[in-house]
Order: sequence, then C-alpha cells, then structure tokens
Amino acid sequence: MKKLFFTFALIAAFVLGCKSTNNLTDISDAIGKDWKLVEVRVNNRNTEFNRKTLVRDGFGEIFTIKIDTENISGVGAPNRYSAPYTSSAEDITSVKIETVRSTLMAPIYHPERLREHEFFVYIQNTYKWGLSDGKLELHSKNDSGTDVVMVFSL
Repeated sequence: MKKLFFTFALIAAFVLGCKSTNNLTDISDAIGKDWKLVEVRVNNRNTEFNRKTLVRDGFGEIFTIKIDTENISGVGAPNRYSAPYTSSAEDITSVKIETVRSTLMAPIYHPERLREHEFFVYIQNTYKWGLSDGKLELHSKNDSGTDVVMVFSL
C-alpha cells in the first residue's frame, strides 16, 4: 500500500510540476520563448498564417516575437527588429512598446498580404498583451485607429 501511495504521489508531483504551453497564465510565462504569428484579427476579420506552408516555402522564421525583461525582438519579413517596452506593475496586461528598430533589407514576400511595415506598426501600437489558450495575444491599433489583435503560438 505504501508503494502504491508513493507511486501516486510521485506521478501527481510530476504532473503538477510540469508546465505545458496551455497552462501559461500571465505575460511573465511568455518571457524567453520564441513566438510565431499565426493569426491577425482586424475589424473582426481573421487572417490565419499557416506556419507549415511558410516553413515549406522557406519562410518559417518570419513574423516572430521574443520577449525579455526589457525588450521585444524578432523577425519581420525579412528584417530583424527590437524595441524596448514598459509595463505597469498594477496591470500586467498593460504595455507600451517604443519605436521599433530594424535592419533594412528589402522584403520579397508578404504572406497573407501582411506587409512588414504593417506588422511593425501593430507592434509599436500595442497597448495590451496577454495569454489565451496557450497563445500570446497583442492588442493594438492600425494607422487608422482600428483594433488589431495579433495571435502568436509557440
């Protein structure tokens, strides 16, 4: 009986101690991970990005984001970018991302008609972020002030 109880306790401790991507609960869980854009919602119109197709076509590493404790960085299409950000201690979902700095290579591909410049505008205009169903969501506005939600997956 002791052996059965010990085995059960060990399994429970292992399961509770493991962090799956679906158990991400706040933005601090997103830090240090490589996120890839999978969806953009503008005016309730969803544009999905098929990452398998992008990989197959040689563009698997575009439209990415990585968050550290002071900066965000990643790859647009095709330029690398970074920007400092600040968040509120009172409201961890509130964020202000400063001006995006990027390399200056000419883009040759615009998947789902998303231009790199638009992606950078959405990043810069981000005012709120969070995690939902294991995905990182950035809430932003486009140049016209329309709401935009970018959804990233691991």
